[in-house]
Amino acid sequence: MWDDAFPSFLIGLREGLEGGLIVSILIATLVRAEAKSRLPQVWTGVLAAVALAMSFGAVLTFSAANMPTTAQEAFGGTLSVIAVAFVTAMVFWMRRSARTLAGEIKEKVTGALAMGAGMLVVTSFLAVGREGLETALFLWTTAQAAGESAGPMIGAGVGIAIATGLCWGLYRRVLKINLTKFFTATGAVLIVVAAGVLGYGLRDLQEGGVLPGKSAYAFDLSRSIDPSAWYSTLVQGVFNLTPTMTWLQVVAYVGYLGVVMALFVRGVRGATAKPAKTVAAAGAAAGTATDVAAEPGAGAGAGAGAGAGAGAGAAAAGPSGVRARRRPVWLVPAAVVAVPAVVAGAVVALSGSKPAGAGTVSVSERDCGKGFTAPKPGRQTFQMHNTGDKASEVYLIDPATNAVYGEIEGLAPGTTRDLVATVAGGSYAWRCVPTGGKAVTSAAVRVSGGGAAKPVVPVAEADLAAPLTAYKQYVNQGLSTLVAQTKQLSDDMAGGDLNAARTDWLTAHRTYASLGAAYGTFQDFDKKINGRTAGLPDGVHDKAFTGFHRIEYGLWNGESASDLKAPAAQLATDVTGLQKAFPTQDFDPADLPLRTHEILENTLQFELTGETDQGSGTTLATADANLAGTRELLGVLRPLLAARDARLLSVADGDITRMQKLLDSAHHDGSWTPVGRLDPIARARLNGATGQLLEDLAPVPDLLEIRKSA
Repeated sequence: MWDDAFPSFLIGLREGLEGGLIVSILIATLVRAEAKSRLPQVWTGVLAAVALAMSFGAVLTFSAANMPTTAQEAFGGTLSVIAVAFVTAMVFWMRRSARTLAGEIKEKVTGALAMGAGMLVVTSFLAVGREGLETALFLWTTAQAAGESAGPMIGAGVGIAIATGLCWGLYRRVLKINLTKFFTATGAVLIVVAAGVLGYGLRDLQEGGVLPGKSAYAFDLSRSIDPSAWYSTLVQGVFNLTPTMTWLQVVAYVGYLGVVMALFVRGVRGATAKPAKTVAAAGAAAGTATDVAAEPGAGAGAGAGAGAGAGAGAAAAGPSGVRARRRPVWLVPAAVVAVPAVVAGAVVALSGSKPAGAGTVSVSERDCGKGFTAPKPGRQTFQMHNTGDKASEVYLIDPATNAVYGEIEGLAPGTTRDLVATVAGGSYAWRCVPTGGKAVTSAAVRVSGGGAAKPVVPVAEADLAAPLTAYKQYVNQGLSTLVAQTKQLSDDMAGGDLNAARTDWLTAHRTYASLGAAYGTFQDFDKKINGRTAGLPDGVHDKAFTGFHRIEYGLWNGESASDLKAPAAQLATDVTGLQKAFPTQDFDPADLPLRTHEILENTLQFELTGETDQGSGTTLATADANLAGTRELLGVLRPLLAARDARLLSVADGDITRMQKLLDSAHHDGSWTPVGRLDPIARARLNGATGQLLEDLAPVPDLLEIRKSA
C-alpha cells in the first residue's frame, strides 16, 4: 500500500502547498488592507473549489464504474494522458511563476476588493480551483494504476496535511523554505512519476482498442522477476513500471522522460544563471507567503480595500439609510458545496442509469427470457424473476457458441435477483435450467456496436472426462508407489532402524502430499493416513491420532521403534486399503478445477505456518510436494485453460517457477530448513509468492465450472 501511496503523497504535498500558498497570500493581502471582514468571502471561494474538486473526483470514479470494460480502459487511458499533460504544465508553470506568484495574486485581490464581495469569492475560487481539479485528476489516475484506492488516498491525505502545516508555519513566520528549490526538486520527481502514468495510460488505451500494439511486447520478465518482492512492488507503485510492457509504453516512457526532463533541467540552469541581484529578489518574493504584505503598494491596496469597504457599506444601507435584510451567513457556503454535489450526483445518476433494454426478465420453463429486449451496449443490470415453480439456473449466453456473459445459480421460485453483465456488439439469449427440468433457451436479440465483451466458454462434464482419466492414472500410480514406501517404513520400525525410518517417512509423506487433488475423494482414509491433532481431546496422545503425523511426532520426540511399530504397520494397512478402494470411489470432475486453488490454500494455511509440524521441521518439503501436485493438475487441465485464458497459464507458470526457486533455496544437502528458521525476508517472499500464485489461479474454478446446457 505504501509504495502506491508515494506518488499521491508527492502530488498532495506539492499541490497542497501551492493551494495553501495561494490562500495565505489572499489572507495576507486582506489583512494588510484592513479588510478582515472580507475573509469569509475568501473561505467561501476556497470551499467552493474544494467541493468542485471532490465532485469531479466522484464523477470520474462512478462514471467509469458504469462503463463496459473496454470503455473503462479507454476512459482511464485518456484521463491518464490528460493528467500527465496537466502535471507537466503545472511543473513548468510553478517553476516559472514562483517568483511572481505573490504579486500577481495581490493585484487580483486588490481589484476584487474594489468590485465587491462576489468578485472576491470568484477570485479565490479560481485561484484554488485549478489546483483542486489537477489534484483530483492525478489522484484518480494514480488510484487506477495502483488498482486500489486506500494507498493513494492515504498518501494524498498525508501530503495535504503536511502542506497545510508548512503553509501555517510560513504564514506565522515560524518556517522559512526556499520554495524555488522545493518546487524544482519535487518537479523533477513528478516528471519521473508522470512518465510511468503515461505508460500506464497508453497501455489502457491499447487494452481498450484505441491504440494498436496490444500484444507487441518489448519485454516480458514475469517469469524471472518476483512481483511480490519489495523492490518489485516499490518500482511498480512509484514508477508504474511493470515486468511486462509493450513497445509503445517503452518508447513513450523513454521519450517523455528524455525530452521533458531535459527541458526542465535546462530551464533550471537558465534560472540559476541570472545575475545575483535577480536571484536575491526572486528568493525574497518566493521566500514566504506573507512577504506580499511588505511589498510596495500595500498601502494603496489598503486604501482601495478601505474604499471598497465603505462603498459596500453604503450599498448595504441603501438610499433611504435603512439597512437591507441580510441573508443567513451559512447560505452561500452551503450553496457552493451543494451545487457541485448535486450536479455530480446528476451526472453519476445519468451515467449509471439503466438503459431501456435492462429490465425484468422472466425465468421458467415456459417464460424463459420473457421481457428481454435488445439492450444498449455497456454495463447492464438485469432483474431476473423466477415465474416458475422450480429453482433455476439462468445464463446470459451467445446462442451461437453457448459462451456465458453472466449467470445466477439457485434462483428460487417467486424471487428476483440482479444479474450484472457487460453487453457489447453481438447476439444474446437467455438459457433457463430448472432443477430436474429441461434447459430452455429464449429467442436471440442482436446488439449493435459497443466494442467487445469477453464471455466464458462453457465447460460440460464431458470436457473434463479426459483430464479426469489422466489424473486418476496419476493418482493410481502414486498410490502404488506409496504402498511400497509405507511398507518399507513399517519394516524400518520392525527392524529398529530409526534413522532409516526418518528418511523413509519423509519420502512417503511427500508422495502422499503430491496427490493433493484427490483428498476430496479419499473420504475417511485421509483422516486415518494424514490426520492432525485438531479437535482431539488428548492431542498427540489421543488414540485417534494416527498416520503420518503420529509417526512424525514419535520419530522426532524420542519414542522408540517398538513404540512406533504398531502406528507404522497401521499406516501401511490404511494405505493399502486406500489403493484398493480408490477405483470404486466417486471422483467428481468439478473437483479438478477447485483443487488447483485449494491445494495451495492448505499449503499457505498449514505448511507455511508450521502448524502441521510435529517435530521433523519438513513442512517446506510438504509444500514442495503440494506444488508438484498443483503443477500436475494444471498439466491435465492445460488444454481447456489454454482455449479460455492462455495468459493465465503463462502467468501461473511464472508464479510456480518463482515459488519453486524459493522452496529450492530452503533445501540443502538432502535436508530442509524448518519454516520457523527462515529469515524474515525469505519467509515473506515465500508467503508472497504463494499468495500471488493463489490469486492468479483464483479464476480457474469459474473458467472451468460445469454449466448445465440441457
